[in-house]
Amino acid sequence: MRMTMAAAILFTAIIPATWQACSIKKDDIIAGIEKTDSIKVNFSSASPFVFFNFKNGVVVPNSDSASTKWDFGLRFTTFILNKGAYGPGNAGAILQNTLYTAATSAPETGYAYDTTTSQKAIKDGSWYNYNPITRSFSPKAGQTFFFRTADDRYVKMELLAVDYELPFSGPTPSKLIYRFRYTYKPDGTRNF
Repeated sequence: MRMTMAAAILFTAIIPATWQACSIKKDDIIAGIEKTDSIKVNFSSASPFVFFNFKNGVVVPNSDSASTKWDFGLRFTTFILNKGAYGPGNAGAILQNTLYTAATSAPETGYAYDTTTSQKAIKDGSWYNYNPITRSFSPKAGQTFFFRTADDRYVKMELLAVDYELPFSGPTPSKLIYRFRYTYKPDGTRNF
């Protein structure tokens, strides 16, 4: 009986201490939010920009274009960022020749933003190939976008495809569908 009583006392002393040492709090580790998404953009360089927010994974209305509610905008093949010439946020971008799965850390510095309406951080044509025979756009392979969001969080993004919305009549479609995957770090860290 003494051996059983001693074992019980030892068990009640060791197990709670072990649970406490092994418990992981939600605040200790904040994983990145990984999503695959798409947005539709008008097939025209004269159309309004479509604004996207990484934190909420949503398209932001044009009425909020002067706010920090969006991170990047897209019109036809032109990206804009929420900083400088286009918005009050702190967004920036770096396009690297790195596979998405190999991109494990966002750079600390070097993020470009749109200084004027003609000086874009993401140069038109830098991220896609255009086939004049099929009149199609395709993202260049092996490229990863790193974004600093309007509210200073970090994102890595890969463009998967640019498709025409079907059906369409005439020589061109009315919309492009951008398909992309991204990882958003809500805690502001740069490691993916």
